[in-house]
Parts: sequence; structure tokens; C-alpha cells
Amino acid sequence: MTDKTLIDGTANPDDLGPDATRWTPEPEQPAVSVDDLFGEAIHGYSRARALADGVMVAVGDDIAREAGFGVPVALTAAAWADCVAWTDEDNRQTYQDESGRLWDVLRMTHYAIRRSDGGRSCTVELYRVPRDGESHESEQAWLLATCGPDDEGEPVITISLPGED
Repeated sequence: MTDKTLIDGTANPDDLGPDATRWTPEPEQPAVSVDDLFGEAIHGYSRARALADGVMVAVGDDIAREAGFGVPVALTAAAWADCVAWTDEDNRQTYQDESGRLWDVLRMTHYAIRRSDGGRSCTVELYRVPRDGESHESEQAWLLATCGPDDEGEPVITISLPGED
């Protein structure tokens, strides 16, 4: 037996009547918006604007669909530069092309999403030849695939470097 009093001087939970544990719901509170919590947004940056500014690079719908994606896919400019971009000048290192590198990123991203736990984002491990002017062997790289809403609230996939906003 404890020294704590539960209800009306009863110290033993077995002595409580059926009404002692009845739950009374709280009165419904009005919905709170983000503006109510934090105030009006100072600045908004849409996905469409990021694509237009070159901060993000859209993947063509045909290749995204062929790689297994049913929603639009885009890479951040930094992820594109690190894992996809390749010029004729880069072929002095080893011969590759952007379309092949993009395909590798998309397939490895699709594979990582399929084996993930179904969360909002997952890490993608892949190997790519870095664009450093001298490497001939591929090296490990990590990307982050995130599913989120586009400007109209429809699902889209964004592939970025880890730590990018």
C-alpha cells in the first residue's frame, strides 16, 4: 500500500469505482496555423523559382518514369554538380557522360527508397568518379532523397547532398 491518495482519500486503486477513470474530453480548440504560431512569412522560395534560378535541376519526366519514379524528380545544383555533371573536358580522366551518370543516380535512389522504411527521406549510397581532373576510379558518395510537396502540394522527390537545406 502506498502513502499517496488517489481520489477522495482512496489509496488503493482496486477500491476505485467505475467513474474514477472516466475520461472527459477537452473542449475542441480552434485550428492553429503556422502564421498564428510564428507570424507572417518574411520570405518564401518556391520549388518553381528554385528550378528557374538553377538552384535545382529538374529530371525529365521520361527518364524519371523509366527509372521507376511516378512523381517529378529534381536534384539540387550541388548534387547535380557532384554526381551527374560531366563534360567532354572531363573525359580526359575517364570516359563517361551525364546521361549515364544521371541514370546511375536515379536507379540507386530508386533502390534506396524501395529498401527504406517508408519514411519521408532516405540516404542513397552510390559510387561515382569525382570531377577532379585526375581520378580514374569511382569513389563513394552519399545523397539524400526526400519526398515532399511541390508548390501545389503534390508529391515530388528532391535529391540533395546530405546537410543541404
